[in-house]
Amino acid sequence: MPELMIDLICSLDGYAAADGWPGLWGMGGPEYLAWLGEQEEHTILMGATTYRLMSGMAEEEPEAIAQLGGMPKIVFSSTLSPPLGWANSELVSGDAVAAVRDLKHRHPLPLRTLGSLALGRSLLAAGLVDRLRLVVFPVINGATGRERLFDGYPDVRLDLLEARTFDGRLQLLDYAPTVLDHPPLA
Repeated sequence: MPELMIDLICSLDGYAAADGWPGLWGMGGPEYLAWLGEQEEHTILMGATTYRLMSGMAEEEPEAIAQLGGMPKIVFSSTLSPPLGWANSELVSGDAVAAVRDLKHRHPLPLRTLGSLALGRSLLAAGLVDRLRLVVFPVINGATGRERLFDGYPDVRLDLLEARTFDGRLQLLDYAPTVLDHPPLA
């Protein structure tokens, strides 16, 4: 059964993006970028907003995300229409949780979300997520931050699987999540 990973980047104060900042907060150093290029083959899961953003980048800055072009991508959306223009992209318009539950039983590759905060939230709440991997960038976006990562998430206990530092400043935290019905008793 393939593993499902929520793969996120954020500022130290938990924002997925911030107005006026460049991609990766301008801190995508050589060690981190090389590591991104070494990732095992997997299928990318994303929602419509992330698809629009990333497919637009593929047209405008093809070298920046060239690796993603050849990877299989499954896009969950009720607003997009087939055919999707970005290579190797499949559109699923039905229930994402049911579709991913089915993928976990029949798909040959590991599954990873890319951005897509609402999709990740729903998959985690459904108990489908095997790993939650977070790369924390050393910036605080108190004034310009948007899209707080974990707003609306259920309570989750995280067991650390790996921690790593890239370029002397970026922190990778890789966890096995367990969704909780209620906070643990004292």
